[in-house]
Parts: sequence; structure tokens; C-alpha cells
Amino acid sequence: MSEPNIKPLSNRILVKRSKANASKGGILLPDSAQEKPKEGEVLAIGPGKRDEDGNMQPLEIKIGDRVLFGSYAGTEVQTDNVDEEFLILSEDEVLGVLVTQ
Repeated sequence: MSEPNIKPLSNRILVKRSKANASKGGILLPDSAQEKPKEGEVLAIGPGKRDEDGNMQPLEIKIGDRVLFGSYAGTEVQTDNVDEEFLILSEDEVLGVLVTQ
């Protein structure tokens, strides 16, 4: 697994998209017919966003968090490994963090 050497800027995060699973009936669909997963793992985060007074506001999201995002959120990043999908998202595009118990 080769992670891209990307340092997100401002309030952006680098996410590795989760792999697609088989359908509920156990049928594996071709990649072109599958809906892409809307969750992934945060690999890197930017320093944060400046507020109106110029103070740096750190991100609430941390490296290692599993996050949910919208279907068309972020920008896809291409790497040499075609099996891995990476996205750069704004923290505002993250819908929620998955909490493990």
C-alpha cells in the first residue's frame, strides 16, 4: 500500500476511500456499476482555518478517523496503485465521524 505524499492545506483532509463490498445478495458488480463507498479513513490533515481575527482554528477531525462524506464531495487524487482511491476533502464536506464502541 503506497500512500500519496500529499500534505493538505488549510482545512482540507486526505481520505482513503473504503473498498466497495458485495451487494446484499452476495453478487459482485463490475466497478462501473457499483456505487462508490461514501466513507473512508483520514490519512492526513491540514493545519486548520484562520478565523476573522487571524487565529488558527484547528480541525476537529484527526488522522485515523473514519469519516462519512457525500457522493460528489472532494477531489479524487490519482496514484500508481489503481486499487486505492484517495480524496481531498474540505472539513466542511465531512458529514460525520464513525464512532467505534
